[in-house]
Amino acid sequence: MEISEMQTKDIIDLDTGDNLGRIIDAEINEKGQIINFTAEPKHFFKRLFKSNQSTILFTNIAKIGSDVILVNIPKSVDVTSEKI
Repeated sequence: MEISEMQTKDIIDLDTGDNLGRIIDAEINEKGQIINFTAEPKHFFKRLFKSNQSTILFTNIAKIGSDVILVNIPKSVDVTSEKI
């Protein structure tokens, strides 16, 4: 699957059911494997008033479906948020 295909899918946290947004960037190692990806809320107003980007490890992906990417984020680890 190409990154461009993954960018069209919503990212859903399995524990909370929160929609984390969509992929806007990915970190790839020298072997071409994804290490992590950055998600941003897809709604304009969420980005306008609260510009958070979440960095999610690729190993936290539970399932990639036709419409969504399901992620398991350990409770002891917060999703890294960066204020822009």
